[in-house]
Amino acid sequence: MGVDIGDLATKHTISISSLSGKTIAIDALNSIYQFLASIRQPDGTPLMDFNGNITSHLSGLFYRTSRFYENGLLAIYVFDGKPPSFKSETIEKRMKNKKEAEEKWKTALDEERYEDARKFAQATSRVTSEMIEECKELLDGMGVPWIQAESEGEAQSAIMADKKIVYASASQDYDSLLFGAPILLRNLSITGRRKVPGKDKYILVEPEQILLGELLSNHKITREKLIWIGILCGTDFNKGVKKVGPKTAIKIVSKYSSFDELSKYIEEKYSHTFEENINEVIDFFMKPPYKESGKIKFKKPDKNALKKLLCDKHNFSEERVERTLANMQKISQDVFGQSKLDKWF
Repeated sequence: MGVDIGDLATKHTISISSLSGKTIAIDALNSIYQFLASIRQPDGTPLMDFNGNITSHLSGLFYRTSRFYENGLLAIYVFDGKPPSFKSETIEKRMKNKKEAEEKWKTALDEERYEDARKFAQATSRVTSEMIEECKELLDGMGVPWIQAESEGEAQSAIMADKKIVYASASQDYDSLLFGAPILLRNLSITGRRKVPGKDKYILVEPEQILLGELLSNHKITREKLIWIGILCGTDFNKGVKKVGPKTAIKIVSKYSSFDELSKYIEEKYSHTFEENINEVIDFFMKPPYKESGKIKFKKPDKNALKKLLCDKHNFSEERVERTLANMQKISQDVFGQSKLDKWF
């Protein structure tokens, strides 16, 4: 879910092809959830193999990553490590929401309300440890590098972007900005034609680029004050202040030079007391755990390993998998040139 500060950001629409030649750190878990939510049957049932095993995550990751290659974009996937202790309440709340959505999905199916069923089904998506391991196995087979973060994947990606190891951090959430990503890319995993929920209408979802420096400059704030705004609105690590949205939060943080002063005002004005560990939350955003990535190396795809995982185990079309791999290799050489490929591979 993340922090809701989208109203403060200037979103620049771009094309995937405009990212040609750039390396992007992608929040793996965020993308996998997107695939599990979007790749479903009309009644909300996820994509499955002949044995009833869910394959939406593999299908989304394989074909979306191959599309990145076709457009000259090199993806590095970053997986979450151990969550901070102060995220436990958010995790518990998400599990509760999923159970409620499952009940609504079942009821909608029984009543043959398939539009509602699909909507509720999307909210039931669960990423299992087995799915995570399969995604890593898939990426290994594709020759696409992945990193296991110490803690939050978004934090790892943001710091990699700040260190210029990658061009940008990619996620649907805005937390990357609080973690200091100079460039945030959104919609990479869901780019394309999408149906508007509840309407017989489709829209084209395009990638968005958000610049942290532009956001801070436009609102005359520092990154620390952006974190304060996130705290006021609510993050995965704390409850926000009721009736305080991003625009109100901007006005509040501009009046104070310390978080202690801001806290006193919030307590008097809104009768809201921040969590005891709120300073730990702020410190976590300012200086999150980070794992040195070392040398990141792209490799040639292992066709046999991919066919074993996708075709033998999960009944993917062997012809389509081979065609996708052949296209990836051809496009890579056409777009990047052999000298660059030699360096990466």
